[in-house]
Amino acid sequence: MKKTLPFLIALFFGPFLFAQDENGDLLSLLGEESTVEYATASFKTNRVVNGHSLENTAAGVLDFKISHRFSPVRNGIYDLFGLDGATIRFGLDYGITDRLMIGVGRSTKEKIIDGFAKYKILRQSAGKRNMPVTLSYLVDAQIKTVKFPEEERENYFSSRLYYTHQLLIGRKFNDQLSLQLMPTLVHRNLVLTRAEKNDVFALGAAGRIKLSKRVTLNAEYYFVLPDQISSDYTNVLSVGFDIETGGHVFQLHFTNSSDMTYKGFITETTEDWFFKSAEGKSMSGIRFGFNISRVFTIVKPRGLY
Repeated sequence: MKKTLPFLIALFFGPFLFAQDENGDLLSLLGEESTVEYATASFKTNRVVNGHSLENTAAGVLDFKISHRFSPVRNGIYDLFGLDGATIRFGLDYGITDRLMIGVGRSTKEKIIDGFAKYKILRQSAGKRNMPVTLSYLVDAQIKTVKFPEEERENYFSSRLYYTHQLLIGRKFNDQLSLQLMPTLVHRNLVLTRAEKNDVFALGAAGRIKLSKRVTLNAEYYFVLPDQISSDYTNVLSVGFDIETGGHVFQLHFTNSSDMTYKGFITETTEDWFFKSAEGKSMSGIRFGFNISRVFTIVKPRGLY
C-alpha cells in the first residue's frame, strides 16, 4: 500500500499539480530526491597513486590495501629493475557513512603508523541540486616508531609526530575525465636544520583519464612552495594505471618516491625522475610501484538482504 499510494497520486493528480507549479512540487509532495544526481566513480579507488582521490569508501565497506614501492629501476637487471628492494604499507580504510571514512596503516619505512579521517563537505551533483565540484577535507597523523639514532640523548615523543591537513577540490567532467586540486599543509614537529620549516605548504594536482571500462590512466604531482624544505629534496610525480577486476583494483605506477605517507612523499622525496649525479652522470629516480585494493562489505545497506 505504501508503494502504490504515491503512484496513484501521480497518476490521477499529476497533470493538475504540475499545471499549478512547473518547478516540481509533486516530487516534493512525494518526498522524491531522485532528481538529484550525484557524480560517482571519479576515480576507481580512494587513492590516485600516493595521495587521496575524491572518492570515499562506501558506508559499511572495509578496503584492505597493500602497497609497494620498489628501488629505482636504474640498476637494470642486476637488481631486477628495482624489484630486489621495496618499502611496503598495509592499510585498512572503512566507510562510516558515504561522506565520512577513516583509515589506519603501517609502513616499513621508518616503521610509520598513520591514521586519517576524510569527510565530503560538498558532493558534485546535477538536477534539483546543482553543485559543480566535490570538496573533501582530510586530516592525517603519522607517528614514526623506528628507534632514535642516539638513544642515550634526551629524546621527545613529540619528535615522532607529523600531521597533514588537505583539501581535495575536484570535478568529474564526463565519463572519461576527472581532475582535482589538493592544497596541502604538512606539519613536522622535528626538522633536521633551522633552515627547514615545520609547516610545509604544497599544492597537488591529479587527474584520471578513462581508457576502457576497467582501465584508467592516473597522474598526480605535488609542488612544494619554495624555501620550506632542504634543497636535497624534490617534488613528487607519479603516473600509472588502475585496473579493475571484480572485487580488486590493481594500481600499477611509476613514481620518484619510495614513501607512501604524506610527510614522506611530499617533504622527503630525494630523486627526480631524471637528473645528473655529482659526477655528471645521467641518472633516474623512477621506481615501479603498485597498490592492491580489496573491498569487503561489513555492514549491508538498509533494505538489502
